[in-house]
Amino acid sequence: MYITECWIEHPVRKLDTTFTYISNDEVFPGCRVKIPFHHRTVTGFVEKVTETSETKEEAEKRLGMKLSPVSEVIDHESLITPELHDLAMWMRRETLSTAISCFQTMLPAKLKPRSSHQKAVTERWVRISDEEVSLTPKQIEAWEYVRENGPMRYRDLRKKYPNQAAALVSSGALLSEEREREAASTRSKTHSSPLVLTPLQKQAMDEILHSDDPVYLIRGVTGSGKTEIYLQLAAEALERGKQVLILVPEIGLTPQMITRVSERFGEELAIYHSGLNPQEKYEQYRKVKSGRAAVVVGTRSAVFLPFADLGLIVMDEEHDNSYKQDQQPCYHCRDIAVWRGRYHHCRVILGSATPSLESYARSSLRNIYHLITMDERINQTLPEVTVVPMKECLKRGESYILSDLLKEKISERLTSGRQIILLLNRRGYNTLLRCRECQEPVKCPHCDLAMSYHRDIGRMKCHTCGTEMPVPKVCSHCNSKAGFAAFGFGTEKLEAEIKETFPAAKVLRMDADTTGRKDSHADILNRFGRGEADILVGTQMIAKGLDYPNVTLVGIINGDDGLARTDYRSCEVTFDLLMQAAGRSGRGDSAGDVILQVYEPDHYAVQCAVQQDYPAFFAHEMRFRHAGQYPPYVYMIALTFSGSTQKEADEAAADMKQALTGSFKVIGVVSLLRLKDRCRSRIVMKGKDLKEMQDAVRNYIDSAGSSLRGLRIDVNPLYLD
Repeated sequence: MYITECWIEHPVRKLDTTFTYISNDEVFPGCRVKIPFHHRTVTGFVEKVTETSETKEEAEKRLGMKLSPVSEVIDHESLITPELHDLAMWMRRETLSTAISCFQTMLPAKLKPRSSHQKAVTERWVRISDEEVSLTPKQIEAWEYVRENGPMRYRDLRKKYPNQAAALVSSGALLSEEREREAASTRSKTHSSPLVLTPLQKQAMDEILHSDDPVYLIRGVTGSGKTEIYLQLAAEALERGKQVLILVPEIGLTPQMITRVSERFGEELAIYHSGLNPQEKYEQYRKVKSGRAAVVVGTRSAVFLPFADLGLIVMDEEHDNSYKQDQQPCYHCRDIAVWRGRYHHCRVILGSATPSLESYARSSLRNIYHLITMDERINQTLPEVTVVPMKECLKRGESYILSDLLKEKISERLTSGRQIILLLNRRGYNTLLRCRECQEPVKCPHCDLAMSYHRDIGRMKCHTCGTEMPVPKVCSHCNSKAGFAAFGFGTEKLEAEIKETFPAAKVLRMDADTTGRKDSHADILNRFGRGEADILVGTQMIAKGLDYPNVTLVGIINGDDGLARTDYRSCEVTFDLLMQAAGRSGRGDSAGDVILQVYEPDHYAVQCAVQQDYPAFFAHEMRFRHAGQYPPYVYMIALTFSGSTQKEADEAAADMKQALTGSFKVIGVVSLLRLKDRCRSRIVMKGKDLKEMQDAVRNYIDSAGSSLRGLRIDVNPLYLD
């Protein structure tokens, strides 16, 4: 008999402990089981197993509790490695999350410890049997084919020998069996050689290879050759028989990185991102766990793949906000990467032209990370940035979408056969519609947010919860039938404006509305890369990482729009976007231009982006952070309660605020906008001692009488909405 301790699938924080069951079947830690809990069956995740010769009654007497039997053992081998178990326990402590939520975050959908667990897709395989059977000459040929090539998929045999496959199985000459479907091979047929490093690249490589520091931050201007350094460091790790993980922030960046990695190494490659369906994710997970994949390219969740022997972790565009998970557990991918690097004793490379302030402070001020600076492009030429003050343009009667200067530059590029990227970090056609009578915007019925109008589908959309509805005929606020006036514009309207102004131009648009289909990111970028379009219009997903030598003009529309946000990171996010987008221009042999349309041209975030001067921005922003006592000078924990009414959320937050005491500050209670039919309220902890703050939250959770089901904890939040 086996005594098992299991984490249970349950949202109640008070139940974040193991529960004990017995099993007559052998079970292993890291497996899923079906177990009875409060008159229903739930999924459990096994933490510990003890084999005993005791009877059930003897075990119950010794433990002083009744023991229920495990209903079903789902897995017969552990789904996670000992390393990932330790990582989950570390995440649980650091993010103040439940253990089961950490395991659920780590595992692909088909393996998550949830009641609705899905089964893996299987396929039929055949292999040679020892049975002597009389065969026709053609059947012998097919049998020999299987013997020479080893076990193979039945469908592959049928493709080559359509008339013999079934007969060989039915006669017993071949044995068939069901196996879980494996990921297809990703070995590249083409092979590229390492590039000759510039003196600056070689200096960076030597500095990394001849240092024992665990974490490196490469601050390299766009086009300085960071990717080539990643690839040559990866080659060095592969030569040592190690595995390599390369992280990128956006699905849209994976196609280019996948192509470069697969062509360089020709190794079996695993690809892991949110664009894969559950079966594909499961196949990639197994590909890594079995050791088939030597190199992995993926987005945030790839950091949890079950590597056996990591030799290098690369986190490209490390500043990007998409590396932070916004649901519990609210982890940052960078922290996980550093933890795993320490476990595997491998280097962690963080790279960006605009590192996060926290990372740059850790390297330049505190020497926690090893800082490497690359301030020159490979082609030795940064793009020329021209600021267009839109207030002045509007006074002169110019378009509020495309200034005369930007139109002129676009026309020049179209004439010369060069390509153009236009960035506008808003999607849709109009940002909002206002009632002509009361000026109230059309709001989402489930969120306290204005909906955007999308002309291509003729409907209003909420960009937070995804709700769609037709344009109302009557104002829900004042019941007026006077109609609605449109305000603001997004990428859909920008695309329409471009097509109207330059009817001969071929235009592609890349935003959340055009990339919903599978592989649509890669399709749009491949078409642009092949020169099938003159202009690429898009949101922030086209602002970073892309490398197209024929792009010599980047236009940034409403570039300082982000400064209107009240969040303390608004200047940093705006500066990052402008710097990164500008870096897409002039990466080839021809000089590049950047046209920056803004309303506040003298703001330091804009001016530093124009000068491509990260150190100057860092100095400005750190003075602001110090004055306001924001990270990286302090730690923060955001505690957000949600409820069916605002009063419920406010009272829960107020109760917690009253109970939290220490050397830290507790700010709030602040009532937030309703999202997805949930009213929200927040308090924020600020202090120098993160552990003290975490312990205070943990003590409150342990002592609270309520379930705390509506509490979301974000340690070191990136945004305070």
